[in-house]
Amino acid sequence: MGGVAIVTGGTRGIGLEISKALIADDHKVAAIYAGNETAAKAFRADTGHEAFKADVSDVDACQAVVEKIIKKMGEVTILVNNAGITRDGMLHKMSAEDWSSVMDTNLTSCFSMCRAVIKGMRDNGYGRIVNVSSINGQKGQLGQVNYSAAKAGMLGFTKALALESARKGITVNAVCPGYIKTDMTEGMDSAVLESIIKQIPAGRMGKPNEIADLVSFLTSDKASFITGATMSANGGQYMA
Repeated sequence: MGGVAIVTGGTRGIGLEISKALIADDHKVAAIYAGNETAAKAFRADTGHEAFKADVSDVDACQAVVEKIIKKMGEVTILVNNAGITRDGMLHKMSAEDWSSVMDTNLTSCFSMCRAVIKGMRDNGYGRIVNVSSINGQKGQLGQVNYSAAKAGMLGFTKALALESARKGITVNAVCPGYIKTDMTEGMDSAVLESIIKQIPAGRMGKPNEIADLVSFLTSDKASFITGATMSANGGQYMA
């Protein structure tokens, strides 16, 4: 049996595929979800693995849920920070609440979850952390100063924590998906989707399992010499 893996936002979309990939890699997965009980129930029924409700934007909630997971499942060996929200709008119309909610859910959660697991990983001399950023954290996006700032912040966070952790057997990497076919994107206007696809050299949107496969690799021993890296998966839309 593999280790214990936490995936935030792990019961839907890209996070669900990441959870499934880690389960296929023989890890015990704890998927954290914000409040969609239907998705959490389906996750438990379909996979036989655990789902834990927690508000990852809250520092204390992150610490509490990690302690609960460790008590029930054992020390955490893998953490995937995937949870994220959008509150889009032009800066001159953006409220302070829309800024703070995106920063807290997308970036502060990364700090809170990593802080909750890092001591155990350091003590055990092993750990795999993957932070799911975004193409828009690399290149920016009109109407997303909050989201782009949070996702860009994850990249700097990843590099700094990688430097702190490398000698303790812990790798810390970031994945930057481009436009991925999920329930959210399928609900977009067809004309908007068509215009997005025209910007992608590969000529299509990505699939959630393609991001999950990359996370699976980065959390495996095959990637033990890769740390502090930013891995782009965007069909050639943005090359950094």
